[in-house]
Amino acid sequence: MATVLVLCAPVQTGDVTASGKVTVPDAASLVLVVWCLVRLLRGRGGRLTGRAALVLGAPAVAFAVTTAASADPSASLTGFARYLQIFVVVPAALLLTMRDARDFRVLCGAMMLLGLVQGAVGVVQYLTGTGASYMGQDIRAVGTFGALDVMGMSTVVSYALVAAFALGVAPAGTTSRRMRVCSLWCAAALTAPLVLSFSRGAWIATALACAAVLLLSGVRRALLVLVTLAAAAVVVVGGAGVGSAMFEERVSSIFEVNSAPDRSVTDRYSLWAAAVSIWQSDPATGVGPKNFPAHRDGHASLGLSSGSDTAGAGMHFQREPLLSPHNMYLLVLSEQGLVGSVAFVGGGAALGLCCMRRLHVARRAGRGYAADPAAAGEQHTSGAPGAADCGLVAAGLLVWQAVDFLYADIGGPSTVLTAVVLGAVAWWALAVRPGADGGTSFP
Repeated sequence: MATVLVLCAPVQTGDVTASGKVTVPDAASLVLVVWCLVRLLRGRGGRLTGRAALVLGAPAVAFAVTTAASADPSASLTGFARYLQIFVVVPAALLLTMRDARDFRVLCGAMMLLGLVQGAVGVVQYLTGTGASYMGQDIRAVGTFGALDVMGMSTVVSYALVAAFALGVAPAGTTSRRMRVCSLWCAAALTAPLVLSFSRGAWIATALACAAVLLLSGVRRALLVLVTLAAAAVVVVGGAGVGSAMFEERVSSIFEVNSAPDRSVTDRYSLWAAAVSIWQSDPATGVGPKNFPAHRDGHASLGLSSGSDTAGAGMHFQREPLLSPHNMYLLVLSEQGLVGSVAFVGGGAALGLCCMRRLHVARRAGRGYAADPAAAGEQHTSGAPGAADCGLVAAGLLVWQAVDFLYADIGGPSTVLTAVVLGAVAWWALAVRPGADGGTSFP
């Protein structure tokens, strides 16, 4: 909870080109890892199955190989540490520390509180004109993350919205009616700051994640909720005219990327092409973590601008350098080649399959989770009632992350929350019930 809620505090981004910076959220995640190690040494932690060790360990090995083969290994060490932190160490700590579905729901509550705090700051920024610059006005909601990390608030608000929505539409009997109602109200409240973030990637990822959650919760429920949401959108946006002009312009730009793209879209296409070209120059292991900026200009087209304009939210105008392709898959491909990409995408796919499989078993059981005795030697027992709602949250968060990585990559203080989310998903997908030697309980 502390690792999540520390993101409520204002963040000083500073020089985005500097490497090796340790933020307060990073320090909190380090405390979490140390606490997990202490619990393991005292015999109170969980344990990793062979499947969990493979899913989390394969990317770690791939990251190490590509760092050793890097064009500049010393520069890649900080990138290697960052990848380990986000995709291996912190998720493993969550997997080994979380005990049951109650812990999972408490973590969801912390994310929802974080989203509400950051969202409230963002709405105030929009209403008072104190946000980041957007179309010549300081109205873009960025929360306490500042203009140099415009994706920070939209990321934490999206996580909170997806988690709240999944808990709200969970089947009756899995959670209390009060929790479902409060979660739906929370999701509704988080919609406003998400819209005011003007983040197209976050909008698309959130819409697809919520649609996936709806379908997993039941087709009939999905149709009912979609009709309700469509009617509400017509009333709020069409009838009341809430943010109609800029919101419509931002939405329409999503569908005009081929005919009349704006500068940000043009730069993104150029960065994507540069990432592919960098990979083609070294397809096996790439150029090494953190080396994309050094090779970008040699592979980018002349249409790529020198940086993006940032201003507002208490910061004077400045140009922010384009240090990544704004696509996590292409970033890994260019910096770590096929070795890193196969491990990265394969680990995510395995996590998704395990997550969906356990959600299917939980729904068939009708209450809680019933372990499959054929899966990794797991014991056939029934879990506590209500665990299927945790599965919906995990599935929704994983879908959101998979889609968002098409438009964004890791970076900034909010990345620590990405590690926490992946850890929560890993707990649902890979944790085992305690046996004779103890261990982490299933949902």
